[in-house]
Amino acid sequence: MHPDRLIASPELERRLGIWYYATRTEGIGGIIKQIPSDFVVREVTNRAEKDTGEFLIVELKKENWDTNSVIREISRRLGISRNRIGFAGTKDKFAVTIQKLSIRGINDEDLKRVRLADVTLRILGRSNKPVSLGDLYGNEFDIVIRGLKGSENEILTKIDSISKEIETLGGVPNYFGLQRFGIRRPITHLVGEHLLRGDIKAAVMTYLSYISPDESEAVRRARELCREGDFKECLKQMPLRYERALLNALVKAKGSPGEADYVAALRALPQNLQKLFIHAYQAYLFNIVLSKRMEKQIPLNEAVVGDVVCYRNESGFADPGRIERVTADKVEAINRLIRHGRAFVTAPIFGFAIELGTGPAGDIEREVLDEAGIKLSDFRTIVPGMSSKGTRRPIIVPVKVKCVELAPDELNHGCKRLKLHFFLPKGSYATVVLREYMKCVHSA
Repeated sequence: MHPDRLIASPELERRLGIWYYATRTEGIGGIIKQIPSDFVVREVTNRAEKDTGEFLIVELKKENWDTNSVIREISRRLGISRNRIGFAGTKDKFAVTIQKLSIRGINDEDLKRVRLADVTLRILGRSNKPVSLGDLYGNEFDIVIRGLKGSENEILTKIDSISKEIETLGGVPNYFGLQRFGIRRPITHLVGEHLLRGDIKAAVMTYLSYISPDESEAVRRARELCREGDFKECLKQMPLRYERALLNALVKAKGSPGEADYVAALRALPQNLQKLFIHAYQAYLFNIVLSKRMEKQIPLNEAVVGDVVCYRNESGFADPGRIERVTADKVEAINRLIRHGRAFVTAPIFGFAIELGTGPAGDIEREVLDEAGIKLSDFRTIVPGMSSKGTRRPIIVPVKVKCVELAPDELNHGCKRLKLHFFLPKGSYATVVLREYMKCVHSA
C-alpha cells in the first residue's frame, strides 16, 4: 500500500479513527438495512446443551430490538432480575438476530409469560453453565445491499476484484465499526475520554447535551435545556430512557449538582453501558494506531521487528492471551506462522497494564498516546469498576465473502440488490467488511 494510493474514508469514519480503505477497487455503492431482514446475524457458539441444569437455555430471535431492551422486557415479564439472564454479546437493533440466552432458576412453562412483538424464544435445553462471552466463536452474516446501479457484469466484476484484493491482504483491517461508538450519535468515545481525564461532569454533560443531526426535534429541545442547566425541565421533555436515568439523579441533587452527584448520575446507567464508554475510547485509539500503520506502509499481515503477535487457539481463532514480541532472530519464523494463519499481528487496546511494542509499531503506539495526551496510568479511572488493564487485538481479520444472489431490487425501481454471506470471529464488525465492497456504507 502506497500512501498516495490509499483511498480516504468519509469524514464520519475519519472522526472515529477509520482513515482508509485497504482495497483500491472502486466500490459498488448501495445502501444497507433498508428493512431489518436485510441484515441477519446468527451467533456461532461452542455450547452443547443438556436436559438438566440450573439454567434454561433458549434461542432468542429478535427483529428491530436492541439487546439490552429485550433483556429488560424479558426479565420484567418473568418477574426476575435481569442479572439472571446471560448472553454472549449484544447484537444490532435494526436487524434480525439469532442468539442464545441462559435464564437462571425458571421452568419451561414460565417462558410462556413472555409475549413480545417481533421476539421469538425457543427452548434449546438446560445447563449448569450460563451463556457468556466466552462461549462465542463469532457470527454468521447474511446481508442484502440494495440500490445498486450498473449492469450485473459491472457489479460482479467489482465484487470479484475486491475479494481478490482482500485475499491477497489476508483479510480486512480489523477496525472497530461505527456501532462501537453509537450508530445515530457516535459519541461514546468522547464520554470515555472525559472519564479517563477524571472529568465526570464533562462526561455526563456530553452524554446528555451533545446534539446529533439525526435526532428528533423533541430530543434536540431537551438537550438544549440540559446545556442551559435546566435539568428539571429537561427531564420533563426528554423521551430517551438512559438520559432520563441520568437526569433523575441530577434533579435529586440539592441546588447545583456537585462531583458526587455526577458520579451518582453515571451510576444510574446499566453497568455494561458504563463500561462501554471506556471501551469506546480504547477502540478509537486502536483505530488510529491501525490507520497510522497503513499510512506509514507497515504491513498488516506481516510482522516487523518490535511487533507483538498473538497465536491461534485450539478453536482456530486469535488468542490475545498468548502473545510474543517479535525479535530479529524470530521474525522469519513468526511470519511463516502468520502466512499459515497460526499467528496474528496485533495492536494495543490501551490499558494500565498493557506492554507497548518497540520498533516502528511501538513508535506509532507512543505517538498516538502522546497526541491524545493520555498516559497508560490514566486507564486506572477514578470511577470504580471502569479501570482497564488493556489487551491486544489482531489488526487484520480474515474473511471470505460469498456472493449468494444478485437480483432486481423490489424496493428500489431500476436498481439491483446483492446478498452476501460471511463469518467473522467475535469482536469484528460486518460493516468493516462491507465498507471495502461499498466504499461508502449508507444505512437506510
